[in-house]
Amino acid sequence: MHHAQLTRFHMPRYSQPSSDRAARRKGDPTVATHDFSASLDGVAQYKQPRLAEMIAKDLRNRILDGTIADGEMLPRQDELLEAFGVSMPSLRGALQILETEGLITVLRGSVGGAIVHIPKARSVAYNVGLVLQAGQTKLTDVAVALEHLESLCVSFCTLRPDRNTTVVPALWQLLRETRETLDDLDAVTKVARRFHEELVAQCGNDTLILLVGALEAVWSAHEHDIVTEMTLDGTVPTLREREEFLEAHEQIIAAIADGDPVRAAAVAAAHLRNAERPLIARGDVSVNASLLQSPRTPAVESRSPKTLRQKPPA
Repeated sequence: MHHAQLTRFHMPRYSQPSSDRAARRKGDPTVATHDFSASLDGVAQYKQPRLAEMIAKDLRNRILDGTIADGEMLPRQDELLEAFGVSMPSLRGALQILETEGLITVLRGSVGGAIVHIPKARSVAYNVGLVLQAGQTKLTDVAVALEHLESLCVSFCTLRPDRNTTVVPALWQLLRETRETLDDLDAVTKVARRFHEELVAQCGNDTLILLVGALEAVWSAHEHDIVTEMTLDGTVPTLREREEFLEAHEQIIAAIADGDPVRAAAVAAAHLRNAERPLIARGDVSVNASLLQSPRTPAVESRSPKTLRQKPPA
């Protein structure tokens, strides 16, 4: 696997206490171990963050600004030690910080090295799910939030000057796919979810795309699970009810095409309430983040704002 080239980095060399440098030359592996049994009187002499945090910050910035690419290997440890001018404990501490943040995976064993990972939308959604589950948040709470936030995204779509050449054609294509799959509950549910994701993805605001997209992923994971249960017990929405959902999608597209944010948001909010009602009626369950890790749950990586669409012209 390709390793990042140090010549691209111009890495700063971080100064170390003279005793640290001397011990490193002697190969002392305990050099960076702090003795917490010592008096706290010495704390005042520390004027800057620990070396590990400084190195982690430097490497983190290079990962996030694209200097080190997704899937690329970090330079070998001996190269990093020489480039930064630090001891092995400091470098290991930095790598542990980055691994905890999910920005790298340190390979153990004979292979060695560390693979870089750019943050993904799915990890955001999963962490949101974990926080909601920890707070014992009900699915109805997520539904109410989405009703308001997705409606806001829809209103943003109406304000795009290029909406009739970007947003509307994409939504019409999904509407046609929805119509073609009306008889297949599993298929129509997936296409309908893509329609709602597209409304968010096309709103033109990266922050909303990421945050609302994360909530949509939480909702979709539970929706997929509940629809499966409904199929098994025969309580699925009737064909007429599915047609009504399709008509609501048509009304949303028409309002966006007309550039009417108030009407578009109102139609979207009413539709979301109606669409979510059959799922909520099965019981006000709490959020279960593990559903986001299920291989049966639709992927949400495509909701990354930078890869979804071009931003609308200013």
